[in-house]
Amino acid sequence: MSEKYWVPAIERTNLVIGLIAKEPGKYRLIDLSKALNINKSTMFSLLNTLETLGWIIKDHGDTYTLGPTLGGYSAAYFRKFNLLELFHKEAAKSVKVIDETIQMGTLQGTNIVYLAKQENDSRVRLMSDPGMQLPAHATAIGKIQLTQYSYDEFQKLYANKDLEQCTPYTVKEKEVLWQHIEAAKVAGYTCEEQEAALGFNCVAAPIYNHENKLIYGISFTMMENNWETKKQKAIEEIIDLAARLSTLAGHVSR
Repeated sequence: MSEKYWVPAIERTNLVIGLIAKEPGKYRLIDLSKALNINKSTMFSLLNTLETLGWIIKDHGDTYTLGPTLGGYSAAYFRKFNLLELFHKEAAKSVKVIDETIQMGTLQGTNIVYLAKQENDSRVRLMSDPGMQLPAHATAIGKIQLTQYSYDEFQKLYANKDLEQCTPYTVKEKEVLWQHIEAAKVAGYTCEEQEAALGFNCVAAPIYNHENKLIYGISFTMMENNWETKKQKAIEEIIDLAARLSTLAGHVSR
């Protein structure tokens, strides 16, 4: 967008909300000021306004969490997407086939935001609940959504950004990440092995809408000790589930 129509105050607000959403209850005014390089007086006014509007809440330790106003907006946003309801219906069928948890998420900048989860009967619960964010490069569900970008777009997206290391297995170099993305474009799916969390592997596929636009990613997540026996069947099933959901979203295969 042209800088002529850019509103810096809204950009700063978005940065603050994004940071609080990523790690609620962690940041105080001084922490937010330092993390976002916004002076304290400006940050004070911004936080006071957001708190008055109900966008954020100040906890007893003077840290911030998201407020009820944003919760209401979020609910309104999700109500218009019947695909979330359809996800649970269709994913439940696939969970019965593989007996592993399926998640759906959307790309937001260089992060993945989890939107929904269909769990299996295992006592092992995943830490990534709906609403949580993880770096896209460390997750299969994020990498598959990065396939929508050209190399130039990818370079711009990750300009001046380091790849956060979630585990010792997380991809470290941007060029290697791009190789993963290129391979996923050809295959129609992608895998990650212990890049987001130790002991867990994932396989993901993309969901497209009626405009042939990649809108979500879905993934199977399973423990390392189940990976070799279930990997191939999980790949086939996640591709099939993604195709079913894409059809429900109006996508027509070409």
